[in-house]
Amino acid sequence: MRNRARPQIAVIDYGIGNLRSAQKALERVGADARLVDDPDQVKAADGAVLPGVGAFEPCRQALHARGLDRSALECIDAGVPFLGICVGFQLLYERSEESPGVRGLGVFKGSVHYLGPDVKHPQMQWNVLRRVVEGAEMLEGLGDEPWMYFVHSLFPETGPETVATCDYGGTISAGAESSNVWGTQFHPEKSSEAGLKVLSNFVAKCTATRNGEDSQ
Repeated sequence: MRNRARPQIAVIDYGIGNLRSAQKALERVGADARLVDDPDQVKAADGAVLPGVGAFEPCRQALHARGLDRSALECIDAGVPFLGICVGFQLLYERSEESPGVRGLGVFKGSVHYLGPDVKHPQMQWNVLRRVVEGAEMLEGLGDEPWMYFVHSLFPETGPETVATCDYGGTISAGAESSNVWGTQFHPEKSSEAGLKVLSNFVAKCTATRNGEDSQ
């Protein structure tokens, strides 16, 4: 099974929101993407994607209730490529202003904050990404200022993992990458060809890691 052409990617199904759009977009760029709610199947995949729609606390509780938080962390610790999208990205941090006292997964240090008071909540629009570092795998093959689609009222603070930002009443962390863990505040599955390129880059990383070719 390990020499199959298409990497198997688990789209973590924890009962929150519509996950099929992420699944279909991953299939479009060459993955064998499956909605998975079994922790063992998540750990057996070549890559895992944690989408997110809604609020921090219900998403965190739903992950825990199914044992999917543990399997997600085990994937990350094992070096399996992992992508968090929107609230799934926010859950990779330690905490959120939206849900005081609720622990995130703590993969990245820091907190998730509300957008500033001088802008409309949520940000629901296309916005341009600004590269923070050069050489990010996530952004490979994209132009200098790709446009992505955002729907969110909160965002993680910037840190050493931040590779892209956007401007919305101030600097917003829009993309993160650290070794095998990626995160996007934008929705790549809704961001036309630029978003599909991000997902294609993730699928390529899953394939390279599976085949022992990834040097990152």
